[in-house]
Amino acid sequence: MKLHQSFKWIQISVVAAIATIAAPQVFAQDAGTRVAVVNSEKVFNESNLAKAMQTRLQNEFTKRQNDLRDSAQKIKSAAEKLDRDAAVMNEAERVRRQRELADQDRELQRKQREFTEDLNQRTFEERAKIAEKANLVLKQIAEQRKIDLIVQEAAYASPKADVTDDVIKALNSQK
Repeated sequence: MKLHQSFKWIQISVVAAIATIAAPQVFAQDAGTRVAVVNSEKVFNESNLAKAMQTRLQNEFTKRQNDLRDSAQKIKSAAEKLDRDAAVMNEAERVRRQRELADQDRELQRKQREFTEDLNQRTFEERAKIAEKANLVLKQIAEQRKIDLIVQEAAYASPKADVTDDVIKALNSQK
């Protein structure tokens, strides 16, 4: 009985030792695998396409943004005037003006939500266009350099594995 238990422990120890030796080899990458990293936020912020996107969006939404700012200022001024004049107004007039201000404020908030939604949607559309072009460039870089895998947003990457600047240069050279 004691011999059987000792033999069993020896077997378990041998299996554990083999697993310890073999596990790193099983999980290790193939020595020929080449990996690169790209920082997509940097591409979205620094490429000429991204700068052009910002300009387009700014041109498209500046007027609406200014109109919303003007409306907010008018409502604020009207509210301040109501506060100053409330003491000399009759009750019905004061209530009517408060309701008008509340309605105007609700309308402004609705317009601000619509503005934000429209801006977010357009930004998403423009970023999708840039991402599509960047993915084509990434594929070209991977084929040229024989890279097997390109990772976005790595927690750490050696500068020699980072292809972000090359992607930006390639995007900037496109017409």
